[in-house]
Amino acid sequence: MISKQDQETFSLDALRNGDRAEFARVVEAYSPMIYRLGLKMLNNPQDAEDILQETFIKAYRNIGKFDGRSNISTWLYRIGTNEALMSIRRKRPEAISFENPVAHESEPQEPLQIVDWCCLPEEEFLTAEGRARLDEAAARLPANLRVVFILRDIEGLSTRETAQVLDISEMAVKTRLSRARLRLREDLTEYFGQLVEEE
Repeated sequence: MISKQDQETFSLDALRNGDRAEFARVVEAYSPMIYRLGLKMLNNPQDAEDILQETFIKAYRNIGKFDGRSNISTWLYRIGTNEALMSIRRKRPEAISFENPVAHESEPQEPLQIVDWCCLPEEEFLTAEGRARLDEAAARLPANLRVVFILRDIEGLSTRETAQVLDISEMAVKTRLSRARLRLREDLTEYFGQLVEEE
């Protein structure tokens, strides 16, 4: 993630005045994070490229409306996230509801039967196979949980920044992240449980 200090090297005045060279610097700086977001959300390189392109087209058209109260990165994440969610909605209308993104957030969840991974060497999580399993499990999350997991745990946004990107409360971010992590642990229990047994 690009820091606020890095962002401040961009001239908002130049961007608002349509300076293409300055905007090109923004595109160069933030393209990797938007592409990564699109890839993790949609699990398809071509779709991620489309999200990348649409994000910067919309950013360029609307840069005059950017008020600078949030980081440029937060603003771009918001555009990219909206594009990704709309893409999911176009392909699978039943997959997401914008009116009620995650229903019953305050309802208690049933306890999950999850293997204790406490003794698993950290290196196992860092293997290519372990990362691939995590990516597959994340791709199976409902879109509204997946996006919170990606923004918080993969992209490293703070709870506050994630709430700004998604236009939800910080409590909703925490609730969805907790649910996402629980579902991932449940999904990955069999795979990592076997690794624990082999130790």
